[in-house]
Amino acid sequence: MRAINHVMAGSLLGLALMAGMTMPSLAQKNSTNTASTVDFGDDSSDWAKDGECDDPRFTGTGAASELVDADLMKDATDCKAAFEAGTVTLKDSGTSPADIAIATPVNAIDFGDDSSEWAKDGECDDPRFEGTGVADELVDADRLKDATDCKAAYEAGTVTLKESASTPAVAATTTEIDFGDDSSEWANDGECDDPRFTGTGTADELVNADRMKDATDCRAAFEAGTVTLKHGGATPVAGIDYGNDSSEWANDGECDDPRFSGKGVASTTLAEDIKRDATDCRAAVEAGRATYNGEQQAAAFDFGSDFSRWANDGECDDLRFQGAGVDKKLLSEDLMGDATDCRTLLEEGKISIRKVYTPEYAAGAPYDGSDIDFGDNSSSYANDDECDDPRFEGPGAATTLLDSDRLADADDCKAAYEAGTIALIED
Repeated sequence: MRAINHVMAGSLLGLALMAGMTMPSLAQKNSTNTASTVDFGDDSSDWAKDGECDDPRFTGTGAASELVDADLMKDATDCKAAFEAGTVTLKDSGTSPADIAIATPVNAIDFGDDSSEWAKDGECDDPRFEGTGVADELVDADRLKDATDCKAAYEAGTVTLKESASTPAVAATTTEIDFGDDSSEWANDGECDDPRFTGTGTADELVNADRMKDATDCRAAFEAGTVTLKHGGATPVAGIDYGNDSSEWANDGECDDPRFSGKGVASTTLAEDIKRDATDCRAAVEAGRATYNGEQQAAAFDFGSDFSRWANDGECDDLRFQGAGVDKKLLSEDLMGDATDCRTLLEEGKISIRKVYTPEYAAGAPYDGSDIDFGDNSSSYANDDECDDPRFEGPGAATTLLDSDRLADADDCKAAYEAGTIALIED
């Protein structure tokens, strides 16, 4: 029946065009629109280019007798020809989607993705929208998760943004927030668990361990306007104490200060670099690639005492440190034995703590050692709970390391690596 209707309607349109006929009422209705103001879409419909308009946004004698939502914006050539001939008009008194959505351009709206269970079912399930094109039942879990349906409905004029056309659905590109990932235990539970945010959309209890680890929830809440960044979203650039450039990683093009987050910040930051990468961090903030998250205290580091016979000689003799201020010959017996020298030189920016000895490194465990070849257990010192492989360093390594034990203490070294007590220093 559909095929017959298509043929008949196409024949009528052809006869009308051949006879130079017009339909005054329809032509008058279209007078408020021109073809240039209407987005006709493409020709991806199964019924495209058959001589009649199959797009359900249109009505008139030039439209097919049976119209389905699946053909929305998918019969461009036929519908444009019929529209220009005056045999179809847009529904809703000829108002074009561009007129309906004029307050918010469609390209200014973040429609999200199609991860909803109800995506691509012909109805808009995103609760940010309202109108005849939305589903009867809307739930917050579908916010930003029915992009294809909602965009089509918005362009067709059957849905509009709730409240005003410029709120939450508009992408917050100017804020440049790095939402992180979804590695929190509480990710994707409908509440923002990142302690950088505040508002009705946050969880009742927030902990620092979830910082930048609940991206999906926090992004949705931020775009919905139910959370904002603390401190009004940002601290003025002029109000930030960037410190100096005494970090080992200063002036490398990345901000290494853990008080900041964003695309311009190094993937791994250490508390020892607080206020010690001023130039990089200032540049990142001013470029909109980093956000200041507030002050935090450096983790406690135990410098030890001054029992080394080389203590107070102006050089750091503790093997946990590296840099120009460190003595060239370091002995395990001086570990934690040159506190005054090492603390002074660290504060002056002349030395830095070897990464594996920082409190943050062990706190970041467990580490994935699947890409490391630990070798076998052929060492005489294998399975003594210390790593004897000289490719590693850290508090979990033996004080005396021999080249003959390279790749020969697999179990000990693997356990220590995953626990964060050693780090690989050479392949």
